[in-house]
Amino acid sequence: MEAILKDKDHLYLNGDDADVREILTNTTATKLKTAVGNKKVVFIDEAQRIPNIGLTLKLFTDQIRDVQIIATGSSAFELASQVNEPLTGRKYEFMLYPLSFEELVQHHGLIQEKRLTEHRMIYGCYPEIVTKAGEEAELLKLLAGSYLYKDLLMLEQVKKPPIIEKLLKALALQTGSEISYNEIGQTIDTDSKTVDRYIDLLEKAYVVFRLPALNRNVRNEIKKGKKVYFYDCGIRNAVINNFRPLGSRTDTGALWENYVIAERMKFLRYHNIDITQYFWRTNQQQEIDLIEDNGEQLAAYEFKWKAKGRIKFPLTFTDNYKVSETRVITGDNMEEFLLRLA
Repeated sequence: MEAILKDKDHLYLNGDDADVREILTNTTATKLKTAVGNKKVVFIDEAQRIPNIGLTLKLFTDQIRDVQIIATGSSAFELASQVNEPLTGRKYEFMLYPLSFEELVQHHGLIQEKRLTEHRMIYGCYPEIVTKAGEEAELLKLLAGSYLYKDLLMLEQVKKPPIIEKLLKALALQTGSEISYNEIGQTIDTDSKTVDRYIDLLEKAYVVFRLPALNRNVRNEIKKGKKVYFYDCGIRNAVINNFRPLGSRTDTGALWENYVIAERMKFLRYHNIDITQYFWRTNQQQEIDLIEDNGEQLAAYEFKWKAKGRIKFPLTFTDNYKVSETRVITGDNMEEFLLRLA
């Protein structure tokens, strides 16, 4: 934000400062106009630290219309919970995910970034991790300890922090597999409703995201299945404290699947491509890793870190759906999937 605003006459306010919180809490339009003066851009950092910031931003947009307001926060969960309702129809949202494959290719070039794919699968793409070579494991452990839990542990409904840690480990160990709330609940000694609620909170805090099962035409399709992936593979590996190289791991396939699906999600959102994503599975264990629906046709993708022979997609799927494409994505052809417009 400092780079974007360096040539603009702007007012910078930090929600960590007590006097800023005092000015912007339970305020009035008159007080805000006095604080802003003749500035045309106001940048509020760590906005989630300011009580009732949503109502304050609403005053700005309704009463001081010639001023542009930019509010950022390191806690997306807290900021969204405070501003979503007051600012309905009044805001644009920008999510900054961990660095994307596309961004890193623009920086390093395609050949160099592809050489680093295994490194990204193990350590992820948080900016601090990418820029501080040699310190990845130590920094990820700090991130996993503070970043993952700080948003959630402030919430009254998270009454048992150890369950969050156990749940994250269970989800990390089941990456790429269909999950059962009941089975996870038994594993971590809680009920399925608590598992569902905590996964929902982890999703809102941008730690994990869910991929639902596609079920429309085929009789034996899984109806309510879910898979859970981490937004960042490095965080996933930190949760289970496993930073071993791919050659000595048993979860390489799951890591590759998580990495590619997360990168594809970043690509689609950054390019504003409206596609709904699913996985597909039947009771007979026929499965496809990723299905993309553009509203007219479906595309089906399988993810294999190393290609070994030809992979056939189930006729049960291709015969029952209007399919525009079936493709296997490997480490060799990943750029065709992660850099192309759908």
